[in-house]
Amino acid sequence: MAEVLLVDDDNIFLDATAELLKLLGHNVKAVSSVARARELIDEFHFTHMILDLILPDGIGLHLLDALPERSNTKIILVTGHPSVKEIVKNLYGSNVNYLIKPIDLSQLQSIFVESKPLTAIQQKSSSLHFNYLVGESEPMKNLYQMIERVAATKANVMLMGESGVGKEMVAAAIHYASNVEGDFVATNCGAFSRELINSELFGHEKGAFTGASHRKIGVFEQADKGTLFLDEITEMPLDLQPNLLRVLETQKLVRLGSVASVDVETRVVSATNRTELEIAEQQCLRQDLYFRLAVFPIHIPPLRARKSDIPLLVEYFLNTFNQQYDSEVSISEQSLGRLMDYDWPGNVRELRHAIHRAYIMADPQTKQLLLPNDLTSPFSKVSSQQAAGITVGKTVEEVERELIEVTLQHFDGDKKQTADMLGISLKTLYNRLNSYVDA
Repeated sequence: MAEVLLVDDDNIFLDATAELLKLLGHNVKAVSSVARARELIDEFHFTHMILDLILPDGIGLHLLDALPERSNTKIILVTGHPSVKEIVKNLYGSNVNYLIKPIDLSQLQSIFVESKPLTAIQQKSSSLHFNYLVGESEPMKNLYQMIERVAATKANVMLMGESGVGKEMVAAAIHYASNVEGDFVATNCGAFSRELINSELFGHEKGAFTGASHRKIGVFEQADKGTLFLDEITEMPLDLQPNLLRVLETQKLVRLGSVASVDVETRVVSATNRTELEIAEQQCLRQDLYFRLAVFPIHIPPLRARKSDIPLLVEYFLNTFNQQYDSEVSISEQSLGRLMDYDWPGNVRELRHAIHRAYIMADPQTKQLLLPNDLTSPFSKVSSQQAAGITVGKTVEEVERELIEVTLQHFDGDKKQTADMLGISLKTLYNRLNSYVDA
């Protein structure tokens, strides 16, 4: 059981999150100001502090100065802006974690998972679920349940999640669990040229256009009575989407250059790294097509929300590489601890890449993985710095100002949207902006 101090000026969020924490079995004290939080820190010892970044009477991170020296209190920052993560860690060390609004139960559970190296990794089971997926965490168990439910139907599925979470693996798992007659066919809508997209999807007859020297069977027919995985579905040109909608509605297609229709019975699993809100705001998918594709939407958890699965994934990747290279490379507890402490913005794909590189660099004498001094990839470094112009050495106040200004610029000066994104009230935003003018 944890002793949690929750600090946020959004009373609805404060009450809801406090209830969730209590349901998880933790003791919670919830307040809405820096001043009241300081009083409680003087009075009680907290194992965890969940802090809003911007509060009406100050900055949540200033509460770190109120903690006793050598305090082992875990700090979790709540923000609507993910780019703040790296600068927070640079300022205050790895003891600070973060959550991005809106927060769900699985995110809250993840912050109480101990990041201790496991001494019995060899005894952990890395058995595959549905022949493709590794993990025993609560978020993954929820995912397995959804796969079981939808596999018993013919409903189309839309997979949503960050880049690298393994959307194609989940699509293949759905196909495996469905036990259907046809094949699993994967294709990337972002890789299609505009001129050939209809041909790739629906096929063409010989002579249908210049260069069509033979009949081509499209991916829909290839996946007949099976599963068609359409990755990066939101990259499909908007004006070509009605053709896909028509096939989904009628379960019939017409190859280019033909007048005869072909019956197809295919479950479509599509994928995107955009959220539902981003799809609607950016209008990258027709509304009618969205409802056809997302009959059963599934959100795939990022790796940082299921860190307890990292030892199992490491074991699985190590077993794969050991079989491939006929070796017996292992990992030390210290190295495993480092992997557990890192947030993996590139998710499972980034973890696999790190293990592969460390495998190649393994010490030939000890046969243990050799991790680099810095696990951070160049992509995550660039993205975190570009997101808000953040660099090491800036004060919390400077970081706060840059976050507000870059978010305001993103929304073309719309203060209401800016406040919502940052998770602060409109009044607090105005107060901050006025203080910058007076400074």
